[in-house]
Amino acid sequence: MSLRLRVLAELRAVADPSRAPAMQAYMKSSMPRLGVSAPDFYKACRRVFAGVTFPSAAAWQREVRTMWRRARYREEWYAAVELTGVRAALPFQTPDVLPLYEEIIVAGAWWDIVDGVAKHRLGLLLRRHPRPMRRAMLAWSRDDDMWKRRASILCQLAFKADTDLELLYACIEPSLPSKEFFLRKAIGWALRQYAWTDPREVQRYVRAHDAELSGLSKREALKNIGRP
Repeated sequence: MSLRLRVLAELRAVADPSRAPAMQAYMKSSMPRLGVSAPDFYKACRRVFAGVTFPSAAAWQREVRTMWRRARYREEWYAAVELTGVRAALPFQTPDVLPLYEEIIVAGAWWDIVDGVAKHRLGLLLRRHPRPMRRAMLAWSRDDDMWKRRASILCQLAFKADTDLELLYACIEPSLPSKEFFLRKAIGWALRQYAWTDPREVQRYVRAHDAELSGLSKREALKNIGRP
């Protein structure tokens, strides 16, 4: 049995179909759900992916793409994203994998897919390969695709004191005029996250860009620290 079918079988075994309609409605998605709770989902993935190996980066990417592209249920999409982060895939986390993550972000086109890929996958690539990833994220920040822009803004969420502020602000800047909720929210979230490290810097940035930042972005950025 293929890896994709093994995952699907495990997910079906722990699914509660009665919960599926509400879960689908919450995501505002036309893609059906199996009705798998988050704890059961992660347990199922651990069972299937434990000890999995790949002979090459190309083989791993093929498995991810197969799982992603053939998915009928949203949980299968989540499983494909989980497969991108298994231990066996760590050696393959190079800029060569960026087109795969781009496909997932553009096709997924919703926060439940995009945010995890941005924080955990793009973030890891940025730590490992800062120069090419910096160029890529700057390009994404100006892309026509809203979700690539959001991903560029959120890719340093876990960086704390290691945050490249120049890059963060450069990725935010092209989206400052946007009226898109998910971009405004991302800007505020990224700033709020960095505020745990340097609240005064975030207050300074908000003050300096008071006329450009949306009310939502400012509220989110200052939620835990307030104005100076």
